[in-house]
Amino acid sequence: MSIAALENLVSLVGSASESLSEETRAAMGKVAAELVSALATPGPQGASAFADAAQTLSSLPRSFDCADRVQAALTIAQYQYVAGRTLAGLNPAAHALDVARRLQLTPLIRKALTFEGALLTDSGNLPGAIERFAEALEIAEALKDPVAEGAVWNNLGAALLYAAQYGEAVRCFERVLVLSENELRLESVRADAFGNIALACLYLEDFGKGLRSAKAAVDMMAEPRTPTATHSRVLAESNYTRLLLEVDSLTKAKERCEFAKHYAKESGSERATIAASIAEGLYEVSAGMHDVGLSRLSQALERARVLRSPLRDALIAMVKAHEVAGKPDLALVYLRELMLHTKKLHQENALYHHRLHLEQVEQKHAALAASPEALMARREQSLRGKLAEQVAMQELTRSRVELLERLAVTAELRDDATGEHSYRVGRLSSLLAHDFGCDEQTCFMIDLAARLHDIGKIGIPDGILLKPEKLNGAERQMMQTHTTVGAELLAKSDVPHMQMAEDIARFHHEWWDGAGYPFGIGGTAIPLSARITALADVFDALTHRRPYKEAWPVARALEEMASLKGRQFDPQLSDLFLALVPRLQREVGDLDEYLAQAARLSPFIKARQKISATLQQFTNTRFDDQR
Repeated sequence: MSIAALENLVSLVGSASESLSEETRAAMGKVAAELVSALATPGPQGASAFADAAQTLSSLPRSFDCADRVQAALTIAQYQYVAGRTLAGLNPAAHALDVARRLQLTPLIRKALTFEGALLTDSGNLPGAIERFAEALEIAEALKDPVAEGAVWNNLGAALLYAAQYGEAVRCFERVLVLSENELRLESVRADAFGNIALACLYLEDFGKGLRSAKAAVDMMAEPRTPTATHSRVLAESNYTRLLLEVDSLTKAKERCEFAKHYAKESGSERATIAASIAEGLYEVSAGMHDVGLSRLSQALERARVLRSPLRDALIAMVKAHEVAGKPDLALVYLRELMLHTKKLHQENALYHHRLHLEQVEQKHAALAASPEALMARREQSLRGKLAEQVAMQELTRSRVELLERLAVTAELRDDATGEHSYRVGRLSSLLAHDFGCDEQTCFMIDLAARLHDIGKIGIPDGILLKPEKLNGAERQMMQTHTTVGAELLAKSDVPHMQMAEDIARFHHEWWDGAGYPFGIGGTAIPLSARITALADVFDALTHRRPYKEAWPVARALEEMASLKGRQFDPQLSDLFLALVPRLQREVGDLDEYLAQAARLSPFIKARQKISATLQQFTNTRFDDQR
């Protein structure tokens, strides 16, 4: 990209008027066009040029707002995504959305929401991604734009894949297939949808449907002309290869490997190159060329360590390859590294997005505090006393933990597709705390803190959380680390008054008799908040379906918990809990509806429910991929 275009744009800032002049519009259009050109033909100076462009765009005054400014920011975000620098693309995507909203350009708002959602998905902020996609979907439907709607459904499905919601993800992709059946403009999105179904089927071990979908994807993909299209083709070919290997179709797998290598070389993308190398290495190991394949996978792993984005895929491939090569000890070494990487990656991503959220909360709070209305409110609070001040502090605390709460819900989605488990546990814990005699502020804090009890599950691999059979010893040890992973994350969250949440995350699986984990402490050495949450958590788990069990009736669950009084649970709290639940049933009727009231206020849960309801409308028009 020409630096002159940026310099010319910057030179116009000083002379810019309140409205967009023809000169500034033309300058912005030139920058946008050159960014698109630079994206299509990446060069060695690309990273610095796109970084300069991002900084320039973000510093421009509002008088430079126009559609080209939005497009330029989205092109920068797209470049960073393809280059494997997802976090660097978040600010340009958010900037594009802000400008599009100011201009009230509905189609561009939809486009920016979809871009930002894709980047949030890739960087681990699933709640934010799903909220963006739900809004984008609403806009696309209102515009009656099947092309936009198809793009949103495809990206939404990818987010659900990331969240291990494979069945619902496939339904999203099947919706794309229905929309694109007679729509030529959606041909590339249709191909991507087939490719994504293939990937979901690889995880679901539905290899027949996966192979049909993979073949459909590559058959309809035109010769790629852009980095994004080339990257999509490499991923489609790589996934096709892996599916073929699962059914021992080595000859065809080798053919698809060659296609993946060819397009990866054309793309110039390190991310695509690593994906192609992983596919080829897995083929070579499966074909009996163990040393060659493992060497290639090792090289791909080292490159992935530098780029970081594809590291999870590279480690999964190393585990699989060593198992196939008859080297279980080395497979276990890479499995442990995968576990450590998963934990670290999710912790870092969670903390990154949480800190961004905290900055926004504090900025908003500071701005409100300085307003005339806030000054009057503070005078009113001083007159009304400590109660009003406490309510205000509770609202601030609730805002600060909001993103952590959504991340905790996301971690539970693999167990609980409704996302309501954490809210039910929080509310039930606070009611038990009240019956125990805790003051109102403590009950409030237990409600919030208990919602975060399983946030550490974001660091547990899908294969363990979703396993329908009983976990083996090594898997059980990995599963148990969610307590310390969650506590460490909360300890680093920089939210005041969160010691209680850290205690609950760390100790809610300890038993009264010392037989629990992670430390095997017992009795009153276990913090009160964790002892309270343990009862609510177990009750909710027993009375709701999980991948490894069906829901129990309330009476049976209470009978089981009564038998564990004095062993797993605090005896005094057990008596209170066993009286609390029947009383609630008499007083409120539908226990789930009552306990999950807070979930109904969550933007994330609302987005999830809207998406599920929309998908439900199309259950009778699901695409049959066999015809």
